[in-house]
Amino acid sequence: MADRKRILVADDDPDLLDLLKMDLAHQGYEILAAANGKDALQIAMVEKLDLILLDVMMPYIDGYHVAYEVTNKLGNKAPHIMLMTSRDTAREKGIALMSGAEDVFQKPFEMAQLHDKITEILGKAA
Repeated sequence: MADRKRILVADDDPDLLDLLKMDLAHQGYEILAAANGKDALQIAMVEKLDLILLDVMMPYIDGYHVAYEVTNKLGNKAPHIMLMTSRDTAREKGIALMSGAEDVFQKPFEMAQLHDKITEILGKAA
């Protein structure tokens, strides 16, 4: 299935990372994963991705810096980026947008809400 959307999921919580990988793969996406910001940035620079789903607080490099580096280095070829945080998203949204992310998602979240947001973001690319 060549038209499957590719999503990089990056989170340092192994349980959440596994849940997201399994759930999004079940939704029909091709999933790549990283457990820290350094690995997420390396993957994002070499793989063709449609979306990066990034945790804000990760080891080595936080999600804001990953988003900033990806959008600045890849320019208009950068994938869509969505950040996840347990922090107050109203306060974090400005930083997220300045970093290059399109949206911020509040943890914990319902998987159905995440599916809807991913569909909305990836629909912009169609």
